[in-house]
Amino acid sequence: MNNDNNSVEGSHKKLIEAPTSKPSSLGSLDNLDALSQYIKSTKGTREGRAIPPLEKWHPKDIADMDLTIKANGEWWHEGGQMTRESLVSLFATILWKEENNGVIEYFLKTPVQKIRIQVEDAPLLINDVGIVQEDDMSWLEFTTTTGDVVRLDNEHPIILKAYNSNKSDSNESDFNNSDFNNSNQANQANQVSTADDVADSQESASTEQVRPYMTVRNGLTALIGRNTFYHLTEIGALSEENGKTILTLQSGGQSYSLSMPTD
Repeated sequence: MNNDNNSVEGSHKKLIEAPTSKPSSLGSLDNLDALSQYIKSTKGTREGRAIPPLEKWHPKDIADMDLTIKANGEWWHEGGQMTRESLVSLFATILWKEENNGVIEYFLKTPVQKIRIQVEDAPLLINDVGIVQEDDMSWLEFTTTTGDVVRLDNEHPIILKAYNSNKSDSNESDFNNSDFNNSNQANQANQVSTADDVADSQESASTEQVRPYMTVRNGLTALIGRNTFYHLTEIGALSEENGKTILTLQSGGQSYSLSMPTD
């Protein structure tokens, strides 16, 4: 059952401060309705899309929710896609990542409870990039589908890493190493990312893909979508070095280079 359409007053533009105690009438927060009601019932507001001080919250209570962030950035709850963007964006502000003994887990975190969810790849998806001017300095500024805005700098780098996809499970299309090696800029960029055409592939075998990611906040990473990466290749400079294609980007007076993998 898809509970995405439960009534949720307000929006992520006025995120509410969470209290340190959970209203007894709500019980566990491990469903969308209870969690949204809990957020609504709290006192005080933060103007704009401010991220709560998650690092200061240390709840001992842990619950599980049947919620999965797919590898293409979609949020699915109890077998149905969450289509209400305001609700997804609201819950994205309380995303939390933990690593214990090499195992990475993701939660929706409140002061009183952590709700464990599943993430197939990256919990965030970047779908836009632009150049902004500030104090005579040019920055590359990225935006996620859930409203995060981050600039390319030393604390928010772009990295390439492998992702193992099983198409029969995640309906993902290929992101092969060879996609990086076409010397034709437009051709290369049009093949590089998978987030915008995940339904195209009909294959069912497991494959290893190399994808571009960016650090956003609290250890969370975002997959850079196909069209966004394509735009990056237009903004940046492509060159050849030792048989590899190098993408060089300028942001904040610094140069950042991505070495595309070979087969």
